[in-house]
Amino acid sequence: MMDIVLMETLAGLAGLEKALAEFPEDVAAAFRQAGGHRDVMRAPEAPEAEPWPPMQAGDGL
Repeated sequence: MMDIVLMETLAGLAGLEKALAEFPEDVAAAFRQAGGHRDVMRAPEAPEAEPWPPMQAGDGL
């Protein structure tokens, strides 16, 4: 069962109030999909460590 209050709260924090008002089914589908991915993702062992070097602009830009 989907937690509607949590979905609305997260949509508000993400600035998706208009999307939630106009396309609630799409926001709900994205919420369900994100929840499924959360269950299979591993939390980083050292969250403060970057998984790759920071992005930097090169000389060619």
